[in-house]
Amino acid sequence: MTSPLAAEIRALIAAEGPLPVSRYMALCLGHPRYGYYMTRDPLGAKGDFTTAPEISQMFGELLGLWAVALWQQMGAPSAFSLVELGPGRGTLMADALRAARLLPAFGAAARVHLVETSPVLRAAQQRTLDACGVPLAWHGRIEDLPEGPAIVLANEFFDALPVDQYVRAADGWHERRVGLDADGALSFGLDPRPSPLADAFAASAAPDGAVLERMDPGPALALAAHLARHGGAALVIDYGHAGGFGDTLQALSHHRFADPLADPGGADLTAHVDFAALARVALGQGLAAFGPLGQGDFLIRLGLGARAERLMREAEPAGQDAIEAAALRLAGSGPGQMGELFKVLALSAPTVGVPPGFDPSERRGR
Repeated sequence: MTSPLAAEIRALIAAEGPLPVSRYMALCLGHPRYGYYMTRDPLGAKGDFTTAPEISQMFGELLGLWAVALWQQMGAPSAFSLVELGPGRGTLMADALRAARLLPAFGAAARVHLVETSPVLRAAQQRTLDACGVPLAWHGRIEDLPEGPAIVLANEFFDALPVDQYVRAADGWHERRVGLDADGALSFGLDPRPSPLADAFAASAAPDGAVLERMDPGPALALAAHLARHGGAALVIDYGHAGGFGDTLQALSHHRFADPLADPGGADLTAHVDFAALARVALGQGLAAFGPLGQGDFLIRLGLGARAERLMREAEPAGQDAIEAAALRLAGSGPGQMGELFKVLALSAPTVGVPPGFDPSERRGR
């Protein structure tokens, strides 16, 4: 059975020719009527994937305490924006604000701003955060954030941004595109013309068949420009790498990997985040960049072990096992665990200094 979005994409290709991978991703995720994030809550056991805040309250609580410590490092401004990019159901922000109640002045100064395009998830965030006790505002773009210092949390936000892909051949880099095969089905192919754009930012010595991915720099540039102008810092947590080649485009449906072309709008599409590229954008705007660290190392530095022990002391035996399992999933390095696959990058205005959880030696581009 053909979905409405699949039919629309095929008609678009028939009329205009094969689409860049980034445009295909943007349609699948953000089409105003049929886009993946426009039509559903994708999280949890009944959805397609589970994020760290849904695994345990400890994740959001530790990030809340990180934000409090950073706010103090910033000189405790009397008003600032506490921003989350792609807030899911609002779980992370709710847990962060609960932990931040340890310092009431932080909550009194905070104004929560959520950057979210999905109407379904906006409604879920409203329900989750209605009783949080701080002013809430929603925005469709980072560029719409208000002036003033900001502390920004971005957990699994950048992996959902569209990427372009290029494949190395003997005569240069060729853009990968989504077209139609002989039977009219969606298929990947290559633009027959070499791309001078790819040659401008890729190592010419890459082997034939190498895949280069380039994320839309717009959101990262908007974030870096805001922090450079107004002050503050951002914490980016995602799965990714620190540069290199590889095809990382993937689809998830019902917690299983799927064909990215099989069900446009019905599966989540992501690509691994290039943390080196994010850092370069930040450095270009005059920010400092720290990391990336493995998520496990970062959470342990923030006190994951101590927080888990305290929760276990207050829990029944079955609850203790669940807390221990959640801590291991967040910080472990084995199969199905997030500690090494997910990484943490901090971007900060020069006046902030070294963000909590990082060491001066972990600063990039010095």
